[in-house]
Amino acid sequence: MSDQDTLTRALLGAWRDHAPVEAGPLAGLLPDAEAAYAVQDRVAAESGWFDRAVPQHWKSGGPTRESVLTHAPLPPRRVWPSPADASREHFNLRLIEAEVALRLARDVTPAQAAALSHEDAASLVNAMCVSIEIVDSRWREARTAPALLKLADLQSHGALVLGAFRPFEPRDWSRQQCVVRIGNAEPKSFQGTQSLGDPAWLLPVWLRHVTRKGATVPKGTVVTTGTWCGLLEARKGDLVRVEFEGIGAAEVQL
Repeated sequence: MSDQDTLTRALLGAWRDHAPVEAGPLAGLLPDAEAAYAVQDRVAAESGWFDRAVPQHWKSGGPTRESVLTHAPLPPRRVWPSPADASREHFNLRLIEAEVALRLARDVTPAQAAALSHEDAASLVNAMCVSIEIVDSRWREARTAPALLKLADLQSHGALVLGAFRPFEPRDWSRQQCVVRIGNAEPKSFQGTQSLGDPAWLLPVWLRHVTRKGATVPKGTVVTTGTWCGLLEARKGDLVRVEFEGIGAAEVQL
C-alpha cells in the first residue's frame, strides 16, 4: 500500500465513522503540497462528492501575502445557504472563521489564469457575500497536526455557510468592519483584518492552482477567501452570526 493509499483510507474512515484519527504516525507520509492535493482528490473521488470537473465551491487563503497559499474544494453537502441549521450535523470541533466569498463572472481558462495579475483579478468577480467557514478536523490533534496533513484534510474544512450575494464593488478593505456573534458571548468586532489585505488578491494564485491540470474554471464558481477573525471557538447549540458592514450577514445554528 502506498503512502497516499494509507492517508486516503485514514481520512475516508474518519469521515465515515465520525471519529478523528491520530496524525502522529502518519506525519511523514506526505513529501510536499502536491502529494497532499493528490490525497484531497482521491478522498473526493472515492466519496463521490463532485459531479463536475471543477467543484463549484472552494476555500483558499494564507496568513500573509508572502506565504504559500493553500486551497481546497468543498463538498456540496457541506455548503449551505444562510440561515443554516447545522444542529444535526456531526463535527469533531467547531471553530469559526468570518470571511468574504467571491463569485466568478465568467469562465477562466488555464491561459487566462496564467496571465492574471493581482491588479486585474477583481475584474473577474461579479458578486460577493458574507461567509462562515466552520473549521473541523479529521485528525485527533486538530490544531497541531502537521500542515500537510491539514491540507490533505481539505485544509480543515467542516462546512461553509453563504449569505446573500450582492454585486461586487471596489472597497477600502482596510476600513471594512466585521462583527461576529457566537451564542451568548460578547460580540467581537474587527476592522481591516483580512490576512491578505484584499479578498480578491488571492484569485490569481487560486485560479492557477485550479487550472494547473488543464481545466477551465466555470462562471459562477465561488471561493471563500480567508478569515477576518482568526479561529473563534463555538459549541454545539450556539447560534453564530457574522455581519460585514455594507456587504450583508450570514448565520448558522450549531
